[in-house]
Amino acid sequence: MAERRTVEAIGAPEAAGPYSHAVAHGDVLYCSGQVPIDPDTGRLVEAGPGEQAARCLENLEVVCAAAGTSLDRALMVTVYVTNLAAGAEVNAAYAERFATGPPARAMVEVAGLPLGASVEIAAAVALG
Repeated sequence: MAERRTVEAIGAPEAAGPYSHAVAHGDVLYCSGQVPIDPDTGRLVEAGPGEQAARCLENLEVVCAAAGTSLDRALMVTVYVTNLAAGAEVNAAYAERFATGPPARAMVEVAGLPLGASVEIAAAVALG
């Protein structure tokens, strides 16, 4: 039976609540949602949804690296936005990060996100 292990990523923004950056189980890393916090300042990136999405993806890459994998191995990504009308901006940043062979994805509009962010992104990523 596969063991469950938590991952804390040095260099990623601190968790804003009682959760781990990610949990590895078997061959999959389940990454908690990342909001666009600059890990150097600990502050929300004050920018448009596209730039916020790019920061979320950069933060997820740090989490993946801490677990010994890469966001290039993402299986499923869930993008939460406070306004679906920002989809084109978010898609541009997403397409730049996943230029070939993008993972499965869902985009969901929500009423609000932590710290007033416009975007939050979570991922399930292959290990090994």
